Amino acid sequence: MPIDLYCERVGVGLWAEPVNALSNLAFLVAALWAWHEAGKQGQRRPLIAVLCLLAALIGIGSGLFHTFANGWSEYADVVPIWSFVGLYVLSAIALVGGAAPGRVVRIGVIAAVITVIVVLATSGEGEAHGHSHDPLNGSQQYAPALIALVGFAAITLWRGHAMRFWALGAALCFLVSLGFRTVDLHLCDAVPLGTHFLWHVLNALMVGFLLVGLIRNSPKPEENDSATQQ
Repeated sequence: MPIDLYCERVGVGLWAEPVNALSNLAFLVAALWAWHEAGKQGQRRPLIAVLCLLAALIGIGSGLFHTFANGWSEYADVVPIWSFVGLYVLSAIALVGGAAPGRVVRIGVIAAVITVIVVLATSGEGEAHGHSHDPLNGSQQYAPALIALVGFAAITLWRGHAMRFWALGAALCFLVSLGFRTVDLHLCDAVPLGTHFLWHVLNALMVGFLLVGLIRNSPKPEENDSATQQ
């Protein structure tokens, strides 16, 4: 039996969640938007390329999960998400915050450990036979990401950083999308389609905001080279 966590799934077929599956195309649009912006800004460095790739993989992995709804596709769903979160945090610290490489490495190790713990603790959270009885529907796994994003937005606003409105928009998108993810099962009677697809669409917008904000407000590669030579 498939993992059944959402209102839309009422059967066992591959296309039992067509809207939840297809709404993940929004992540591909976000990745293309960011990559196009990177080209305009002269920011197509390897780090940005990997972030854009991970953004696309979030959509692909989630699409697989909402299609196959089994154990391996669940990992295909969560691993790109947390990989993006971890790498983005490091990228923002390095490119926007100008942190020293040693500090970035230390934070990276901590982020990697937290990511592994969260993925292992939350994988297999769905029930194979029927909907989950968790009142939050597993949304608590995203609490660290929410705290980090709200903190990031607060810091950029406090410092008046040029990225502050991108970060604020991303935080608001994530907060609202998390609400839609949480209430999905509670609204099945009133809204048979559910609200989980809005989690995908708004999260894709959040990812787009984060990537484009980072791209527009990071030093150009040639600027970094000049600073190093000085």
